[in-house]
Amino acid sequence: MARINLLPWRAERRKQRQKEFTILLAMSALGAVLLSFLLVGYYNAQISGQNGRNQYLTSQIAEVQKQIDEIKLLDEKKAKLLARKEIIEKLQANRSQMVHLFDSLVRTIPDGVILTSIKQDEDTLTLEGRAQSNARVSTYMRNLEGSGWMTKPDLSIIEAKGNDKALPNEFKLSVKLANPNAPKDTDGDGVPDAPAPAAAPADAAPAPAATPPSNSAPAAAPVKQGAAS
Repeated sequence: MARINLLPWRAERRKQRQKEFTILLAMSALGAVLLSFLLVGYYNAQISGQNGRNQYLTSQIAEVQKQIDEIKLLDEKKAKLLARKEIIEKLQANRSQMVHLFDSLVRTIPDGVILTSIKQDEDTLTLEGRAQSNARVSTYMRNLEGSGWMTKPDLSIIEAKGNDKALPNEFKLSVKLANPNAPKDTDGDGVPDAPAPAAAPADAAPAPAATPPSNSAPAAAPVKQGAAS
């Protein structure tokens, strides 16, 4: 005898498929949430690592900047020390120059001339004074030129004023300081001339003459002609 199923199997199958779809949808959503958590954690870890590297680089840059600042301070101290050293060397080199300079000022000033002011700017010396006449000033300038420690006298002002009848002329001139012991540049090529070789002493004995060979004939003695007796 045939058996006939009168239950709504299609509806039961539809419900089963819906249930399965719901389960798959829930599992997919759960997988997506887990995957998103994993991705967020991974990128957070990368960001955290990069932040750590950035902080390390920042700290190293700060250390390098400190070292650069220290190097700048050391360079400034070095420059100051070199400047002081240069000044000391210049003073040491010119220590005797001032003595010779004042000695030359005393020796070169002629009668009828007095100095009222002396100013120095680097290697330029400005002299102000009073003179009896223009000829006295000319003589003074020639004396300065020939002193050896001053050169290139340049007269800028000379005028007659009646304040002092004995020395009516006021003058102002400038000279260049020079060191006669310094090497000179005579050819103008910018290179000082080489020092001249030291001359042989006058009392040095002359070199002995070469001895002639033994087999050569002796040289004849010069004949001295005297007055007839």
